[in-house]
Amino acid sequence: MPENADNQPVADGTAYLNLRLCYSRPIEVGDFVSTFTSLRNQFERFIRDNFPDLKDDTEICVKEVRKGSADIDFVAFLGGLYFAMEHSLVIEQFVKLYGGRLVNYFNPNGKDESASRSDLKDFMDAVTAIARDPNASSTLSAVSYEDGKKKVLAHVEFSTPQARTAVEQIGVHQKLLARNERSDSHRVLMVFSQSNVKNMMIGKRTGEKVVIESISDRDLPLVYASDLAEQQIKHEIREADDNVYKKGFVVDVNTEMRGDRPAAYFVTNLHQVIDLPDDQ
Repeated sequence: MPENADNQPVADGTAYLNLRLCYSRPIEVGDFVSTFTSLRNQFERFIRDNFPDLKDDTEICVKEVRKGSADIDFVAFLGGLYFAMEHSLVIEQFVKLYGGRLVNYFNPNGKDESASRSDLKDFMDAVTAIARDPNASSTLSAVSYEDGKKKVLAHVEFSTPQARTAVEQIGVHQKLLARNERSDSHRVLMVFSQSNVKNMMIGKRTGEKVVIESISDRDLPLVYASDLAEQQIKHEIREADDNVYKKGFVVDVNTEMRGDRPAAYFVTNLHQVIDLPDDQ
């Protein structure tokens, strides 16, 4: 039977988290600590969301640190009890859920729609150390022992190129959330002067132009700051029976300024679509 760091046998059913960081140069201390803190935060949030009765009595602790690259085992305690065989599914579920959310940011224009600002901070902290190293990787695994043998139940792995893409995409998502939370014009009437049926990258100019007379009488570029708002507005452009130029969109927007003049509109929310009078 395998042994742990204290040379004690590791019991069947023992489940824990293993984080392995491989790097080509020393990791900055702040990034190193933030990597662990982000993992703890996400695990505690997972327990709070899925096992609320245990949220006040949960700890995640370092079990073992091995030589070489940072190879660290974390053990989870609930109510002061060690995670045993019946909890291995919980560890596995956490890694699958966490990994499934994080990998969205490894692709250009990728994001996890359910991520909060605190989630995004954790995701950024999880990838920063790897992104700053020219040749590094990170692997988080849910590990169990069965019949005395180590078994990897689930894992998420990424390397420097993926981490650098994630840093960029998480940053974009953070800016979009900040814009959505502080829309500076609410329930204003927006009318198209130029439309585009193609889907565009969130946060990028679309080629479309709109007029919001309560802000400016000029037609200005439109930028979608919300996937939902884009889907709803594109539906009207593509599939509505009526001419989109005869419709008004009641929206929340942020106005990008250039000097003292509006330069573009970032739409964060669509409230209503109305038919415009024939003389408008």
